[in-house]
Amino acid sequence: MPVPLRPALEPLLDLLRCPTCQARLRPDPGRGALRCPAGHTFDIARHGYVGLLTGARATSGDDADMVRARDRFLATGKYGPVRRTVARLAAGAVPGQGAVVDVGCGTGHYLAGVLDHLPGAHGLGLDTAARALRSAARAHARAAAATWDVFRPFPLRDGAADVVLNVFAPRNPSEFHRVLRPTGRLVVARPTGRHLAELRGRVPAMVTIDPAKERRLHRALDPFFEAAVTERVEYVTPLTRPEALDLMGMTPSARHLSRADTDDGVPLPERVTVSVLVTAYEPR
Repeated sequence: MPVPLRPALEPLLDLLRCPTCQARLRPDPGRGALRCPAGHTFDIARHGYVGLLTGARATSGDDADMVRARDRFLATGKYGPVRRTVARLAAGAVPGQGAVVDVGCGTGHYLAGVLDHLPGAHGLGLDTAARALRSAARAHARAAAATWDVFRPFPLRDGAADVVLNVFAPRNPSEFHRVLRPTGRLVVARPTGRHLAELRGRVPAMVTIDPAKERRLHRALDPFFEAAVTERVEYVTPLTRPEALDLMGMTPSARHLSRADTDDGVPLPERVTVSVLVTAYEPR
């Protein structure tokens, strides 16, 4: 039975473009899909997201265990200050009926936070991980989701977005610039070297933060964007053992951990430092 078009996707249809020929996409109700005039068709999954990504993928994205760990941890609210800062910096660039695009959206947690601040806006989350998009498609009543690879040209028209979000995700600066309207805003959140330091100190297998990462970020974005404001979100939060395991399990470190790293006998910190930089950029 065809999957019906989710209401959250309808206001975004004029922004979407066929990944194959760049023509406009329109609903094909008989098939439960989006279709362009040339006949390229993209199915709507039963979980609500649109499968725009075809061919080989650069990455498979988060697996089911990582998504479950992220859902559990983010539901605790321990990253709430980060979410609120992202939403506040995004809100200033969105008109009443604006569009927010979250590139590398994961489960849609941060996109939903922005939409909570903007009652007239609609959001689209893009990610390679179908497991995560099952959550993203349900993250907010005004959020839609689609499979896409951040390293490919986005399936969006020029100037489609009022805000592009990039929260703990890979970046494509030229595409960010192309799909943003000239007065739009890019909001980028990334960890500092102090982020989760107590946890990294106890579990050596966790991925470290490259000290040169911040310089590479500015070098990559500088041809396209100018930083308007940067805020450091830093605080210490208590951590139960299950929360610590979920925090490790929801990050790229999960791919490097062994059973010995998470064994009951391994002591884990009872509190951890959250340290994140959030920057709002304006297009050049």
